[in-house]
Amino acid sequence: MSSSEAHDEYAHSPVPDGITIPGWRVGLIVASFSIGLPDFLNGAHNALALGFTKAVLAALCAGLLLCAAGSLTAVTSVRTRLSTYLLVRRSFGTGGAAGINTVIALIHFCWFGVNASFFGEALVEAAAANGLAGNFTAFVILGAVLMTGSTIIGFRALDRLALVAVPVLGAILIAVVVAAINARGFVTAPPATAAEPMHFGIALSALLGAYMLAVATMPDLSRFTSTPRGAVASMALSFPVAIPLMMAAAAIPALAMQETSIMKLIVQFGFGTPVLFLLVLPTWTVNALNLYSSSLSLSSTFPRVRQWVFTVVGGVLGTIFALMGILDAFIPFVLFLGLIIPPIAAIYVIDSWTRFRRADPAESLLALPSFRWEALGTWAASIGVGALGAYKDLTLTSVPALDATLFAAAVYAGLRAFPIRAR
Repeated sequence: MSSSEAHDEYAHSPVPDGITIPGWRVGLIVASFSIGLPDFLNGAHNALALGFTKAVLAALCAGLLLCAAGSLTAVTSVRTRLSTYLLVRRSFGTGGAAGINTVIALIHFCWFGVNASFFGEALVEAAAANGLAGNFTAFVILGAVLMTGSTIIGFRALDRLALVAVPVLGAILIAVVVAAINARGFVTAPPATAAEPMHFGIALSALLGAYMLAVATMPDLSRFTSTPRGAVASMALSFPVAIPLMMAAAAIPALAMQETSIMKLIVQFGFGTPVLFLLVLPTWTVNALNLYSSSLSLSSTFPRVRQWVFTVVGGVLGTIFALMGILDAFIPFVLFLGLIIPPIAAIYVIDSWTRFRRADPAESLLALPSFRWEALGTWAASIGVGALGAYKDLTLTSVPALDATLFAAAVYAGLRAFPIRAR
C-alpha cells in the first residue's frame, strides 16, 4: 500500500477489517524514516558536543522512548482504526483540530525547507567538484519547484523511488564511515572546545523532537496493522534499532573529520559527483510526502480550498524557510518540535483509553464540540513547561521534551478523572 493510498482511503472514517497488513511491514517503513540527511546532521552535532559514547547512548534512549510512545499511538490506532486527523479532531474539537492541524502542516513546511536546503547544498558541492560556480539560492528554488510540481502531478514513480532511496543512502553512509575510519581512525572523544555546547538532556530532547512528528502521526500508517501485538512489534523493530545505528553512522565520520556536512565529506573523500546526486533522491521523496501530508490535512480542515493550493503554498513557504537559513537553526528547530508535538499525542491517547474507551469509533466522531478547552489548555501549559526546561534550565527530568509529555499526560489524565464542571 502506498503512502497516498493510506492517506486517501478512510481519511474520514475507521479502516474496516480485512484490509490490514502485518506489523513487520509497518516496522520496516518506520525504520526507513530514521535514515535521512537531517538525521545525519542531528547525529553529527550530538557527537561533536558529547562524544561517540554519549551520543549513541542518547540515541538508544531516544529509540526506547520513541518505541514506548509509538506503541501507545499505534495501539490506539489499531483499536480505533482512526487516522491522526480524526483522533485529534475528537480530542480537541473541530475548531481545536483545525488549529492543531495547521500547526502540524507548518511543521511539514519547515521540514520541506530543511530538505530543500540539503538539495541546494548537494548541487552546490557537485558544481564545485566540477570547477563550476553554484548558486545555493537558485538550486533551492529549482529543487522546490521540481518537488512541488511532482507532488501536484502525483508522480507514481516517487513511491518506487522511495524504495530505492533508503538502501542507496544507507550504502553511502557505510562508505563514508569506512572512509573516515581509514583516514583518521575511530575517534570517540569530542573536540576540546565544542562549537555547540550541549548537555545530554538537550541532545536527547532534540532527538525526540526530530522523530516525534512521526510518532504523533503514526496512526495514519499503523491503523492498517492487523493486531495490537503487531503494532507494538513494529515499533520494537524500528526506532530502537534504526536510530542508534543512524546516529553511530553520523558520529564516526563527524568526530574523525570534525565535519557535520555529509556533502562536504563526500567531496573530501573523493566519491564523485554521481554520489552527490544520489543524495538528492531521499530529499525529493521525503519532501513530496511532506507536501502531500500537509496539503491533505489542510484540505480536510478547510474543504473549500483546493488541495493543490495548499501544496503550492507549502512549497513557497518551505522555500522561504530554506533561504532564511533553517538548516543553520536545525537543532533549535527539532528541540522546539519536542516541546509542541508529544503533548498532542499524549492527549489523544489518554482520550482513547478514557473518554472513548467503550465508544464505537465511527459514532465517537459525531456531534463533536468546536473546542475542548481542557485539551487545548493542557497542550498550551505543557509547551510552557517544556520551554522552561529548554530555555531556562528549569527541568524535572533534564529532558525538556519528556517534561512536556509527562506534564501533559499527568494533567490531562487528572482532568479526565476529576472533570471541572461549571456551577
